[in-house]
Amino acid sequence: MSTTIEAPARFSINQETVKQLSLPELAEACGELGVAGVGLWREPVRRYGVDATARLVRDAGLTVTSLCRGGFLTAVDPAERSKALDDNRAAIDEAAGIGTDTLVLVSGGLPAGDRDLSGARERIADALAELAPYAAERGVRLAIEPLHPMFASDRCVVSTLGQALDLAERFPADRVGVVVDTYHIWWDDRAPEQIARAGESGRIAAFQVADWCTPLPAGVLLGRGQLGDGSIDFRTWRDLVTAAGYTGWTEVEIFNEALWARDGREALAETVERFRAHVL
Repeated sequence: MSTTIEAPARFSINQETVKQLSLPELAEACGELGVAGVGLWREPVRRYGVDATARLVRDAGLTVTSLCRGGFLTAVDPAERSKALDDNRAAIDEAAGIGTDTLVLVSGGLPAGDRDLSGARERIADALAELAPYAAERGVRLAIEPLHPMFASDRCVVSTLGQALDLAERFPADRVGVVVDTYHIWWDDRAPEQIARAGESGRIAAFQVADWCTPLPAGVLLGRGQLGDGSIDFRTWRDLVTAAGYTGWTEVEIFNEALWARDGREALAETVERFRAHVL
C-alpha cells in the first residue's frame, strides 16, 4: 500500500481499533504507515501464541505499549476470586512474554445481587495486594482504568480517576498506576485535578483516546467513536497529561462496528490522519 501518511512519534494503535486485521497484517500495516507502537489484547495474542507474538512485534520493530486486559476482581465467592487471581497472573505472564510493562485492568462490576460499591472496591484492593508483587517480579505494572459510570454495574466499579488513584496509591507507583482514557473521563470536571495528582506521583501508566458520540449504540460497549466525530476536545486532555509530566505513548482505542466493517489498512490510515488533526 503506497501512502504519504506517516504516523507521529509516540502514536500507538490499539489492536481493537482495527481488529479486522490479523496480527501479521497489523504489523505490516504499521510498518507501511510508520506506526511504532501497538496495544494488544489477550485473546488474539493467545490465538497467535505469546512467543510468536513476541517475535512478530520484535521483528517489525514495534513497541507493545500495553496489554489488555486483566481485572474483574470483585467476586465474593472464594472459588471465583481464586480463579480471577489465577487469570490475572496468567495475564501478567503474557504481558511480560510479549515485552510490555503495562497490563491494563478493568476492575469488574458488582456480583449478582450485590449493591455494595465500596465493598467491591475493597476487594479490588485486596486482589492488587496479591498481584502487584507478582507483577513487579516480572517487570509489569498494573494500570487501573476507570470506566464511565454507565459501566459500574457490570464492568467496572471504578468510575473516576480519583477512585482509581485512591486504589493505586496504596501501592508503590512503579507497581500500580492508572489509565487516563478520554472516553471514560471527559465528562468529569474533577478529572483535570486528578490528572495533576496522578502526575505528581508518577502514576500515569497509559493515555488512551477515543471520541464520545451520541446516540450510543445498543449495549453501549461499542460506542467509542473515531477521533473528531464526537464531543471530546482531545488537545485539552493531551495538554493536561503533558503538564502532569507524562511523556509516554498515546494509544488510540476505539470499539466501533462501522470502523471494523471497513478495510483495516484504510481505517488505520484514517486514524493516523485524525490523530494529527485532532490530538497533536
